Amino acid sequence: MAYDYEYFKKEVLSLTGIDLSCYKEKQMKRRIDTLISKHKIEGYDKYVSGLKKEPSLFDEFVNYITINVSEFYRNPEQWKLMDEQIIPELIRRFGKSLKIWSAACSTGDEPYSLVMAFSKHLPMGNIRIHATDLDKQVIEKAKAGLYSEKSIAAVPEEFKKKFFTKVGPSYKIADEIKGRVDFKEHNLLKDTYPTECHLIVCRNVLIYFTEEAKDEVFKKYYRSLTSGGVLFIGSTEQIINYKEIGYERKNSFFYQKP
Repeated sequence: MAYDYEYFKKEVLSLTGIDLSCYKEKQMKRRIDTLISKHKIEGYDKYVSGLKKEPSLFDEFVNYITINVSEFYRNPEQWKLMDEQIIPELIRRFGKSLKIWSAACSTGDEPYSLVMAFSKHLPMGNIRIHATDLDKQVIEKAKAGLYSEKSIAAVPEEFKKKFFTKVGPSYKIADEIKGRVDFKEHNLLKDTYPTECHLIVCRNVLIYFTEEAKDEVFKKYYRSLTSGGVLFIGSTEQIINYKEIGYERKNSFFYQKP
């Protein structure tokens, strides 16, 4: 095919700023081919033309390739450790004004979970979460704050009662929680990272990246953390060369910058 996947990757980079070379190729190409087939479009060149002309096609494409699978308090046992050890230690070490970054935050489940978790230890007014994602559509969903019953299944009962209101089949998160999170578009592969973070949370996102891209992101997170800061990653991930980068492992999913 004259217009092959390499051509497509260059066009996507130019159009969206998303570098598909940093994603596992087989997996990503399969997803994109499925999407193109759904629209009965023949070839990457015609699909690129469609992306340039039709905003709805463009938005659907970005939403589709930025894999958004999220839920509140995902892996509750890790959040228990966060509540009992990590948060108290961060407060002891750095005080009440903590810089917290929820990276690749998807539909907001993670940053809102962080606000609830910290609310057990700090007054709401002291909590501020910086939340970022590549996909502006999911950021809009996050700002709306409406979730399915399945999404909030793991939320502790005390927080469900306190911070969620049933609206039809959905659950709306309280403005009190929403008001503590600032959302912003951010590309982990090319944009500047925040600095002097006390806690960075990025879970179950980097599994889609190539090993080289993943390694680069973990190094950038290390540089983003202040000394004593903690990185919280997902249960599907591990930092194999964490010692080489400079991290100390607190347990399987929490890594600290000495």
